Amino acid sequence: MNHSIEAAVALRSSGRAEEARAMLLQLLPADSSNAELHYQLAWTHDVLGLEREAVPYYEQSLALGLPDDEQKAGAMLGLGSTYRTLGQYAESRALLEQGVLEFPQRAEFKAFLAMALHNLGAHTEAMELLLKLLADSSADAGIQDYKKAIMFYADKLEQVWP
Repeated sequence: MNHSIEAAVALRSSGRAEEARAMLLQLLPADSSNAELHYQLAWTHDVLGLEREAVPYYEQSLALGLPDDEQKAGAMLGLGSTYRTLGQYAESRALLEQGVLEFPQRAEFKAFLAMALHNLGAHTEAMELLLKLLADSSADAGIQDYKKAIMFYADKLEQVWP
């Protein structure tokens, strides 16, 4: 990571996101093809509640190709979540579904995808995804005691037994 970008990330992490944003924006004209710079700008805009302004930075970071999977996953999740908060539900769903496929070990994609599915009116699909996620990831003893039942019913929420 570029030393100047690291300094800006440290500022953002310490609650000084506006200063981080200014620092990152100063770097942009000289380093506009730096995917990581775009990613950090997107993240900083999100932290500041500037979701709409974050979108082009997320998109550019992904288009330029981020250097590692951790950053790529972060950018995909951030952009997918931001699309959802802006009412771009179909775009959110598509990107988060791609994240689920590319990063199957990262459960957060499923949680955010469930939110997008809910917004699209796919309530049954959203609940199924959340119930399976809960059963697979919860350390709660009661959830684990009933894991088999939760998994069984997750895709049968509308079914009524005679």
